[in-house]
Amino acid sequence: MSTTTEVRPVTRFAPSPSGHLHVGGARTALFSWAFAKGRGGSFIIRIEDTDQKRSSDAASVGFLKDLEWLGIRWEEGPEYVAPDGSTVGGGPNGSYFQSERLEVYNRYCQKLIAEGKAYEAWDSAEELDALRKDAMSRKEAFRYRFRGEVSDAQRAQFIAEGRQPVVRFRTPQVAITINDEVLGDATLPAGEVDDFVIRKKDGFPTYHFAVVVDDELMGVTHVLRAQEHFTNTAKHMVLQDALGFRRPTYGHLSIIKNPDDSKMSKRDKDKVLRKAVKERGWTAPPAGTVSAEEWTKWITDDNVQLDLEGAIRMAEALKVTLPEINVDDFRRSGYLPEVLCNFLALNGWSPGHDIEKFDNEFLKQRFGLDRVMKTPAKFDRVKLLAFNTDAITGMAPVDFARRCLEHAKQFRPDYLAKLGEAKFALLMTACQERSKTLDDPFKSNAFLLAADASMPFVDDKNVRKALGIGAAPADGAKTGLDHLRAMRGILGGIGDWTQHAIEAAANAYAAEHAAGKIGSVAQPLRIGVSGSTVSPPIWDTLVLVGKASALMRIDRCIAWAESLA
Repeated sequence: MSTTTEVRPVTRFAPSPSGHLHVGGARTALFSWAFAKGRGGSFIIRIEDTDQKRSSDAASVGFLKDLEWLGIRWEEGPEYVAPDGSTVGGGPNGSYFQSERLEVYNRYCQKLIAEGKAYEAWDSAEELDALRKDAMSRKEAFRYRFRGEVSDAQRAQFIAEGRQPVVRFRTPQVAITINDEVLGDATLPAGEVDDFVIRKKDGFPTYHFAVVVDDELMGVTHVLRAQEHFTNTAKHMVLQDALGFRRPTYGHLSIIKNPDDSKMSKRDKDKVLRKAVKERGWTAPPAGTVSAEEWTKWITDDNVQLDLEGAIRMAEALKVTLPEINVDDFRRSGYLPEVLCNFLALNGWSPGHDIEKFDNEFLKQRFGLDRVMKTPAKFDRVKLLAFNTDAITGMAPVDFARRCLEHAKQFRPDYLAKLGEAKFALLMTACQERSKTLDDPFKSNAFLLAADASMPFVDDKNVRKALGIGAAPADGAKTGLDHLRAMRGILGGIGDWTQHAIEAAANAYAAEHAAGKIGSVAQPLRIGVSGSTVSPPIWDTLVLVGKASALMRIDRCIAWAESLA
């Protein structure tokens, strides 16, 4: 079996706009893009929005935004203005929204009806349910078959009853062989595929019909999609034959699973939230998370999920971390798009030669269906984070600062407003070595945004040990709290609030009062201004907090520590 490459390949990615782009869909788009672009072909984006209950315009834009961020650009498809001002998309085969192509689908649907290859079916929901129950009683799978012509009188009666017909394809009762470049060939026996619906009661085409028409009219030569569509391919093949269309080359990709072998699903985030709410015994939403109406709908129906912003606010209130599932989740968490693409490519494809680190250009040049894996991929978040950490620590400092600035503008604007340009640059310099994501400089330094008068202090064994709370000091030895009191006075007298001046003053004090052990002085200071024993380098931290805020915080820390002693 070999992949057809004699023709200029045209691939497509056709999501339904029902939410943010799942990483499984992103991988499909990445593979489709790489296959076409590496062979001089073109890549199309098409929005399959014929299911009106699941579609939204906002979701369509979100998909396009996610793909462009990943570096997956399309020659044809909906127009999208990228952040750099360039326009992606357009093309001669639009519209690229299926909901705007009804005239096209109706034309081909009527052709099939006129040729006797499709027919109107007027069955009610109750009648269909009775047919299913009858098949179950005979221990058979339900497959709809043509039930006879409808007379004009019956048709008039159905219309009077308010019925709307669907259109079903009259499936030939022959064996159907699916040729797949990834999974190999498979044959469905005659009778396996029923007379399936190609136009719904609302006048919109089903997925099966629209995708066949669009792939033909848009010149798609290769279809890469999830394995869950494998058996659907039989329906598409018989439709292609009936319409006189050519058959694209198919390749079906394995699903992506969690390390525990469960399917990586958008519901994973909802499961985390529900478990945390149950453990805490909450009966109402905390202020500032979701409305009472949203809460009631969510908490009383396991099938309802909170929208993304509501879920994020709820997670913050619950102090839980939501698992990244969608591309936007990874973007918010500070992962680099080139790293995510690299990692996704390895989840289902191998370049061989033990190569693991590569960019999209490498993938484009090397990708082929012959090295796509048939078995499900395991999404190893630990490995992804390691990839991201390596990329961040290997960046030039100026690039790290620039990309953190871009991240902050979108997701952490409060840090830009609070710190200003100079302090923001200092925070980047102080944090790169200890950052694994672009979000770490912000996520791990929330104390910078805290109000001086209400910043909390962590009461744990590390803090108590550093301040000397609850332990009798050796004769004549000073506790960390003693050092903090002394340094409060010294810091108050420093006029030049710079790292150099602060460090020099602290070293001089430590040499005289702490046997030269600067850590005995630095750690109490860190607790005083950050509330815990973890922060960027202490001299940078003090400059970031600012003199007035540092002194106020130290005063509060001293009073708090004295209340514990």
